[in-house]
Amino acid sequence: MSNSLIGKNFHTLDAKGRLIIPSKMRECLGRDIVMSYGYWNCIEIRSADEWDAYMEKLNAVPANKESVARMKRFLRANASACDVDSQGRTLVPAELREKAGITKDVVIVGNGKKAELWSLEAWKEAEAESEMDVEDIRNSFWEMGMSDD
Repeated sequence: MSNSLIGKNFHTLDAKGRLIIPSKMRECLGRDIVMSYGYWNCIEIRSADEWDAYMEKLNAVPANKESVARMKRFLRANASACDVDSQGRTLVPAELREKAGITKDVVIVGNGKKAELWSLEAWKEAEAESEMDVEDIRNSFWEMGMSDD
């Protein structure tokens, strides 16, 4: 099995704000994870090793523009090291839940090297927008030399 996170799973956070990470995703993420506020109004979840690799890439970007320096600070300030317990649960930090508009019903989506945690409502909106753009996306892939064979 590849180490790529794929698929989507619908879940409900418990009263304490804990999420059960699906077992296949847990295999890729491990027990030490980092959650951060994502670019798309979701929470990104990376393994600790993948977070370190992401930070190395971020560190390589020159912060000679104020906007870049602010973005670096924002990404780091809105991240939290978390652990997954033996039952596959992890506490989703309250501040991140609030930023992403997550209350109870969520969708956890595999997206390559990271997972994304969306509120059910935000996911439905994002998915509907993507479905509307599917022909344009397919054409862009073809222009890049990617086909569906």
